[in-house]
Amino acid sequence: MLERLLSNGVRTILVEAASRFARDLIVQETGYEMLRSRGIELIAVDSPDSFVGNTPTANLIRQVLGAVSEFEKAMLVEKLKGARERKRRETGKKVGGRRNYAEIDGGPELIALAKKLHRYPVNGHQRTLGDVAMALADAGYLSSAGTQYTPTAVSSASPASPADP
Repeated sequence: MLERLLSNGVRTILVEAASRFARDLIVQETGYEMLRSRGIELIAVDSPDSFVGNTPTANLIRQVLGAVSEFEKAMLVEKLKGARERKRRETGKKVGGRRNYAEIDGGPELIALAKKLHRYPVNGHQRTLGDVAMALADAGYLSSAGTQYTPTAVSSASPASPADP
């Protein structure tokens, strides 16, 4: 973005609020100074004087607001982490992230079939992951997009574990 600004003559950037420019005080101040040194003006729409003034008072206010924003972000991250951990303790289940193959509808059957297909040879040859994917598609197991699973997806759906007989 900076290269584009410098090449096309734009010399003003509007941000919703100073805290939206950067939530980390050091990043905010460094970014502001870098833009200013290149002749680019930064204007916070909610408070147009936030970045304009270069007086000691304006610097103090900008830094205090940046520090408050950084604190708010850290508190929000901490609250969300605590809520995820509490929910994990209460339910004993995974909280957040993508569902794995065991968690989707028909997942345990999909995994069992993929392992079986990969484990047992056909005509003396072990099936490739692509062959397993085709066999799964023939059995009606398709990806969320309605397409055949990729060999990589089959590999992650049917990992060989030491517990497997």
